[in-house]
Amino acid sequence: MNSDVFITDGHWRKSLAAVRALGKKGINVTVGESTRLATAVFSRYCHRSLVYPSPLIQPAEFIDALEKELSQHSYRMVLPMEDETTGLISQHHSLLSRHAAIPVVPYKKYCLARRKDAVLRIAEETGIPVPKTWFIDDLSHIDQVKNRLPYPVVIKPRIGSGAVGITYPENADQLMAYYPKIHRHFPYPLIQERIPREGPGYGVSLLFDENGTVKASFVHKRLREYPVTGGASTLRESARYDDILDMAVTLMKKLDWFGIAMVEFKIDPRDGIPKLMEINPRFWGSLHLSIVAGVNFPYLLYRMSRGETFGPVEHYKLGVRCRWMLPGDILHFIHNPRRASLIHDFFRFRDNNTAYDILSLTDPLPVIGRLMTPLTFLYDRDMKYRLKKRKR
Repeated sequence: MNSDVFITDGHWRKSLAAVRALGKKGINVTVGESTRLATAVFSRYCHRSLVYPSPLIQPAEFIDALEKELSQHSYRMVLPMEDETTGLISQHHSLLSRHAAIPVVPYKKYCLARRKDAVLRIAEETGIPVPKTWFIDDLSHIDQVKNRLPYPVVIKPRIGSGAVGITYPENADQLMAYYPKIHRHFPYPLIQERIPREGPGYGVSLLFDENGTVKASFVHKRLREYPVTGGASTLRESARYDDILDMAVTLMKKLDWFGIAMVEFKIDPRDGIPKLMEINPRFWGSLHLSIVAGVNFPYLLYRMSRGETFGPVEHYKLGVRCRWMLPGDILHFIHNPRRASLIHDFFRFRDNNTAYDILSLTDPLPVIGRLMTPLTFLYDRDMKYRLKKRKR
């Protein structure tokens, strides 16, 4: 079998991180996306690219195109990067795995890990702290709880959706106004106590083999994010936090996990206890940080696909930072009401301890791809649909 790897979702910076991580190891990488103007396609480490049907709009056609590609070219492994592609590829694992290694869990297990309500209940049963949560199964229940909630609270979809569909009611009137609107797009969202913003967020990235053994682990601390109220990290730092790591491993073992996942926690400043936020059962946006700090998750998955044996990768450089500059950190700075206090740190662009998700002197062209991305929202049906989803 060939050494080539197929990576989906070339639009995303995590896909670029995976392309670079594998390409630097001499592995030929093909990048797929529903548009030609995809950031990772512009990388010097992209050996070949493929435009496939939209997994969002044409899921059946996407699977047909991917199966055709895998049958006509020899690949060692396929790495799905986004929720939609990971779910579809997991759902059609038996078909696609005839041609290449597909390091994803069975579809039912993947769907379970995406469900915030199910994950929170499993965590509570396991003794892992979670924010106080109200599970609404009937709209009439809103009237019963609205005057008993510890405002401000958070309304969030039951299924992982990034920052889409998340609102922060400050009182009962706002709750009654916001909840039905979110419910129309994301049925019966959760209501959760809001952990104060002062509490830092942590992410635990993990890799499990088929026996449930941890083959790699990495912890990072979120320093800035966008939206400022809670979203993707725009600046983060490698860290060590053994208690959180242990809880993340316990939770994923409870799910009998295989492959990669990232578990998010937030420290509650009121009691100092880390509380579970969610599981990302696919590659995460801050992937590049773990790679530059010394834990190359894409390459470790590749080695697993070759049947190589290696000891757990758990040591890495601490205090390494990684920044999502375009446009994430810029948007954070613009929208942060405390931006004056960030000026010194924000404009410190030359820092030997800080890497960038997209910017690279040795691989500069992805910046062009990123800057051209807004053009795709004018003509590309798939990108228009993604934008519409984010505006919900």
